Amino acid sequence: MSNPQGTGTPLKAPEKFFIDGAWVAPLSDKTLEVVSPVSEEVILTYPEAGPEDMDRAVAAARAAFDTGPWPRMTPAERAGYLRKVAQNIEDRLDEIAQVWTAQVGAPIMLTRKLCGQNATLFNYYADLIESYPFVREETRGDGGTTRVVKEPVGVCAAISPWNAPMVLLTYKIAAGLAAGCTFVAKPSPETPLEAYILAEAIEKAGLPKGVFNLVPAGRESGDYLIRRPEIDKVAFTGSTAAGKAIAGVCAERLARVSLELGGKSAAILMEDADFSKAMMPLMVYSMPITGQVCFSLTRILVPESRKQEFLDMFVPAVKGIKVGDPSDPETQMGPLSQARQLERVEGYIAAGREAGATLLCGGGRPEGKDKGFYIEPTIFADVTPDMKIAQEEIFGPVVSVIGYSDEDDAMRKANDSIYGLAGAIFTADPEKGYAMARRMQAGNISVNGMIVDPTLPFGGFKQSGMGREGGVEGLDNYVETKSIHFG
Repeated sequence: MSNPQGTGTPLKAPEKFFIDGAWVAPLSDKTLEVVSPVSEEVILTYPEAGPEDMDRAVAAARAAFDTGPWPRMTPAERAGYLRKVAQNIEDRLDEIAQVWTAQVGAPIMLTRKLCGQNATLFNYYADLIESYPFVREETRGDGGTTRVVKEPVGVCAAISPWNAPMVLLTYKIAAGLAAGCTFVAKPSPETPLEAYILAEAIEKAGLPKGVFNLVPAGRESGDYLIRRPEIDKVAFTGSTAAGKAIAGVCAERLARVSLELGGKSAAILMEDADFSKAMMPLMVYSMPITGQVCFSLTRILVPESRKQEFLDMFVPAVKGIKVGDPSDPETQMGPLSQARQLERVEGYIAAGREAGATLLCGGGRPEGKDKGFYIEPTIFADVTPDMKIAQEEIFGPVVSVIGYSDEDDAMRKANDSIYGLAGAIFTADPEKGYAMARRMQAGNISVNGMIVDPTLPFGGFKQSGMGREGGVEGLDNYVETKSIHFG
């Protein structure tokens, strides 16, 4: 086994790909690197799949779907395998947390809390398919009988991002395998290691060969993968720009596609909100994983009459966030994941200043952090909805505080976005919060907090994507509906 430097986990074969049930040597001689966001040093060099490797993986998944046992098993049989995968993941949770921290810079205190979602998803879908209506019988208007059948969509390409590498891959794989699909998985080139752990968990569970195939690669090979006519569906999480390009490719042959994309989520603090109770959720969810989460509440809308009261509480709280080595259990915020992310975030901070927003805290590198991709948590006030920092997804710890005059003004500003992924309403009246949530143009809205549950549907309105992951709707993403009529 190989132990990539600084990741704290042994891997079976990071120099190989998992194709057709075996670890195989790459046909391409290209390589990729994983760079530590803390030390800026290379912690792993690994092979990049080329077109020939992709062809092998696609052929294996196609054969496994067309002639293999997986789609033909009963739901209960597939559920048994999924529970084995879940247990294999459970056995390695601390390794998964360490790998996430090493590659992305997410604090270990956070990754240890969240990485259990991977096993939860496999267990959830194992339970769900034992009662899911794969076949239901309907009586037609003419008195005849029709069976409505839910069948697996086919061979799927799963393309996952770098910010939460394993859970955003597991959302796809657990639901799709439960439905009876087969997969070619391409993780982000910056963060491949969790996908290797998932492949090992699937291999150990004994799934039939070709059901899951792992081919780490860069963007060019990923583009080649999604263009293969043998791919029936593409499931992608990432930027809106990349999602649009993928949707365009899939549209050419009407391949199925689900997209979980960017966000510019708003939190509305109502006039009657208890700001002290809102502080913790806002601190956690306005800049989780150094703001590199699609549902981050990066726009906070506050009544003009209470804006200073809010800032007097929020700014000191954010200034108190402990920024440091993400492997330290006391650290609350680590570095950004990559050099290009640091450059991007610094560019947006400069744009906010140039536009006339008031910088209340942050805006630079933390003291003593000359190495690593660190940036201070940053708050802007006096932000207007037309500013770049209020409209574009920054993907960093930069929050805009925006005042509003009344409820209609708050909702108008919250919905003034090309995105519609998430949102939050803080109020003393939950029913008022519900009414406001119904008006917000977003797919995931919490009242008096921020909740993301893998057993419930997650996805966006507008340019935040199409389709849902998690919950029953996540399984629906991987089935086709067939009506069989009896005369």
